[in-house]
Amino acid sequence: MSETATPEAPDATGSERSALTDSRFLAWVLAGLVLFAVEAPALVTFVAGFLADAVATFPTSYATTIADALVGIEHAATDLPTLLSREVVPNSGYWNGDQWVGTFLGLSPAASWAIRVALVYAYAFACLGWFAAGYELYRRRYRTADWTPRDDVVDRFRGHSWGKFGLVVVFLFVTMAVFAPTLGPTTVDQNMRDSYSYEMQYWNADAQEVQTMLVGEANRNSQSAGDSANVGPLSYDDYGRYHPFGTMPTGSDLFTFIVVGSRISLIIGVLSVALSALLATSLALLAAYYKGRVDLSLVLLSDAVMAMPQLLLLIMLSTVLADTWIGGIYSGGFVLALIFAGTGWTYMWRSIRGPALQVSERSWIDAARSFGQTPTTIMRQHMLPYVTGYLLIYGSMTLGGAIISIAGLSYLGLGVAPPTPEWGRAINLGQDYVATGSWHISLIPGVLITIVVTGFNALGDGIRDAIDPQSDSATGEAAGRGGGA
Repeated sequence: MSETATPEAPDATGSERSALTDSRFLAWVLAGLVLFAVEAPALVTFVAGFLADAVATFPTSYATTIADALVGIEHAATDLPTLLSREVVPNSGYWNGDQWVGTFLGLSPAASWAIRVALVYAYAFACLGWFAAGYELYRRRYRTADWTPRDDVVDRFRGHSWGKFGLVVVFLFVTMAVFAPTLGPTTVDQNMRDSYSYEMQYWNADAQEVQTMLVGEANRNSQSAGDSANVGPLSYDDYGRYHPFGTMPTGSDLFTFIVVGSRISLIIGVLSVALSALLATSLALLAAYYKGRVDLSLVLLSDAVMAMPQLLLLIMLSTVLADTWIGGIYSGGFVLALIFAGTGWTYMWRSIRGPALQVSERSWIDAARSFGQTPTTIMRQHMLPYVTGYLLIYGSMTLGGAIISIAGLSYLGLGVAPPTPEWGRAINLGQDYVATGSWHISLIPGVLITIVVTGFNALGDGIRDAIDPQSDSATGEAAGRGGGA
């Protein structure tokens, strides 16, 4: 009796070896190395600076030593050239009566700044394309399965116009936050922190010569404070400095304030959502696995937390912790993240609890119990993957809400302390000039907040409809209104 030959399962090791000799894979790796190399010092600067700010807040000598070492790494990385640095494409210069001096290729400051911004976003889209190409290469050539449920999710999202709009908005916002020091027409130190320690040259039309002045003095003479004194969007001040969004009542550049503020909002928002997701997921899995009294206790706990006045807690804890080491992390931003997570996990928990209860009744959970797997293993390996998609949905929506909440608190003078830039504070500073020529101070950050929050909500709608095509927003009238947002 002859034996029927059966195909052997693909050899993962052989697949890895073939990948190392595949020209497409090697080209993809080479492209990734090039993209990383041209901006590696900027990445090191960002990570080292973030860690140094976090570590420096701990009141110990050991933490101070680590913070000093991180600051040294940050300064060393700052001195290294990058393709998108303001030193490579400078926009700070002066008019000498015949031409621009100190700008990129002698172009105007506006043109030089626009070229640098275009290069930054071109680089960001190139990185996005590199990740997309890597996923497609893995999906088409190296993945063992010809199809997975994730393929349908990705394909449905590609056809979701509202979700793609949200993805583009979120991508532009994240790029702004990551490349904030490069995108600004000037630096944060010259713009608001230590402007009187820097000098600048400018063309004095009356004297017909180039003169020197402190940057802080030039800022004070470039204030936007109504119709009598105003430097509006897309204009130059009297010292030849270009301001894409105009200036603020202090004379600082509004665009630099906004891009640096976007980084603060993103960090606080991501941290608060991450903590909320961790707490909500852990409690939802516990409630779904043990049910009974555990579930009831968590329901009562969530009701108690939701009944507490969040604004009152924010005001009280921000005031009490303002002078402590924890209140010094990101000028009070870390306290905001903790409060948002401590009071906002209930909404995410209620959203995840239902799917977690559903998966806890599945047959594979009973099978895992019968094989003697521990509750922790069952929750991590067999229940968590089922609710991960819901985390993406509600996490993106919650992040938009956190950003607008941070802006609202900064508008009220709470949370992030000055002089750290925050979008809500810009709206507060410009509220007295809304009906004057300095309307841009409040209107521009207000419009940006609306667009960014709408983008996060749209992204959440797109992810939800891609994961669950039978949802209400994926069919019917809600889809036409932007996923029911």
